[in-house]
Amino acid sequence: MYVGALELDVLLGDVHSLKQKRSVVRPVIAELRRRFDVSAAEAGHLDLHRRGLIGVAVVAADASHVIDVLDACERQVAGRPELELLSARRRWFGPDDEEHEQEVRRG
Repeated sequence: MYVGALELDVLLGDVHSLKQKRSVVRPVIAELRRRFDVSAAEAGHLDLHRRGLIGVAVVAADASHVIDVLDACERQVAGRPELELLSARRRWFGPDDEEHEQEVRRG
């Protein structure tokens, strides 16, 4: 069994309140859940109205599937015009309990 986690740090465009922020972030999270069958949530920067941290988790039988799903989720968020992906940090664990980590800064 392999477990993967992805943290997506995003900058939101024309957002002036936490209510507007949530109206942008919630559809992104819902789409990730529906399209890729992952667990996803707003996981950080909760008090900042122009920043968001979206967390994604996936469990699979092989590492390549975990990596493919995390890649697809990152591409999906990066392609959203209403936000800018600042960085993506991913971690995955395998049966040997070895942790793998990768962080990509954008912009």
